Amino acid sequence: MIRRAVLSVMSVLAALVLVAGCGGGSSNVDCGLDGCTVTFPRSGDAVVSVLGVDARLVGVQDGTAQLEVAGQQITVPVGGETQAGGFTVGVERVTDTEVIVRVRA
Repeated sequence: MIRRAVLSVMSVLAALVLVAGCGGGSSNVDCGLDGCTVTFPRSGDAVVSVLGVDARLVGVQDGTAQLEVAGQQITVPVGGETQAGGFTVGVERVTDTEVIVRVRA
């Protein structure tokens, strides 16, 4: 019984850290229990703080987003995922005006 209570408290604290751990400058950041979704403007140089690390859209070419997450340069195709700085980073959608990226711990 005590073990369950401790696990429940730890789960709630982890969720609060995830939700509180997101913030964005000119980009839209939406965090939940399963990570953060960042909507970057396709033009401009927006940097956001996501789960305690900086993330930035470097550019987009041929349906592939070039990102910098936690100081690491990565390239992720739409619908794909990769690891960077201990996080799973996926690109959900690229349009003419925005790039939607998902970051999970």
